[in-house]
Amino acid sequence: MRCRRLTHHPVNNILVSEWLRRKRDYYYRKAKKESYRSRSAYKLLQAINRYRFVELGDVVVDLGAAPGGWLQVLRKIVGEEGYVLGVDIKEIKPLGYSNVFTIVGDVTDPSIVGRIKAILPRPADVVVSDVSPNVSGIWELDHARQIELAKKSLDIACSTLTDQGNFFAKVFQGDMLRDFIEQVKRYFSEVRLIKPKASRPESAELYLIGLRYKG
Repeated sequence: MRCRRLTHHPVNNILVSEWLRRKRDYYYRKAKKESYRSRSAYKLLQAINRYRFVELGDVVVDLGAAPGGWLQVLRKIVGEEGYVLGVDIKEIKPLGYSNVFTIVGDVTDPSIVGRIKAILPRPADVVVSDVSPNVSGIWELDHARQIELAKKSLDIACSTLTDQGNFFAKVFQGDMLRDFIEQVKRYFSEVRLIKPKASRPESAELYLIGLRYKG
């Protein structure tokens, strides 16, 4: 019986390399073990543990919520007394909690603010955003797209947050970031830029925290 010769294909090699990298990744394995839907859950957990911007009983809006890892973290923190709404352009598999809701929506859609406010039981205490563009590999373009999505997330936050509410959003490093930080400072009493330990060292992603919305 003749053995079939395996052929190497660049695409297959890339997929295998990505699979191996993920298998070796500490937070990927930790997420699997602890039943989180994504390794990015630990980025949010680490930020909240340090800055305490989400608390028991809070109403939280999660933008770019798929596949639901951040929703799991938020529900764990707000408990039964809180409320969590996830928004994403993809449908999210239900988590099975009576106080966690999801809608299919685009943060760039002008109608999204009205849809969010119609569902929330009261103004949000926190808005978090892990929204990202489809990365093209052209850094200037990807950076510009990410900042634009962060601005849309900020607009939603300013339209839905209660006084003294908090904001947490993904950004990419680049020359447009400084202006965005200055914009956020106009609306929040304290602004910080962090890189959670769970973020991969080679990644250019950072997270911006806006504390105590001025209204």
